[in-house]
Amino acid sequence: MTNNGVKIIELPKFTDPRGNLSFVEQLNNIPFEIKRTYWVYDVPGGEARGGHAFRENAEFIIALSGSFDVVVDDGKSKKKFILNRSYYGLYVPKGVWREMENFSTNSLAIILSSTCYNANDYIRDYDVYKKMKNDGKI
Repeated sequence: MTNNGVKIIELPKFTDPRGNLSFVEQLNNIPFEIKRTYWVYDVPGGEARGGHAFRENAEFIIALSGSFDVVVDDGKSKKKFILNRSYYGLYVPKGVWREMENFSTNSLAIILSSTCYNANDYIRDYDVYKKMKNDGKI
């Protein structure tokens, strides 16, 4: 898979015997202003989440607890990222298909988004996505 801007970003980490602290700041650690935050949890074994791309929205995905895989796809090839540390996040720009899978028990994913929710921004059909990519529409 070509990069397409997808990358792991290491967040600040302050270690302390009382517990560690990490944070993320918009336009500093991640390249966008945060317009929406949501989280995914209690995913049953064997289930996957995502399975879509966005026309305009970019996301930053963090495994706050547990682990899961994020598979990104540019319409030609795929790459898997394993998220299992709360001080690493995956930046996924607009126009990249993504799926989240292989959730560990009690995992918690938090997703920071560059846009507010807009159902029309989602591309949920993979064949439509590939055609849009091939036609240069995303």
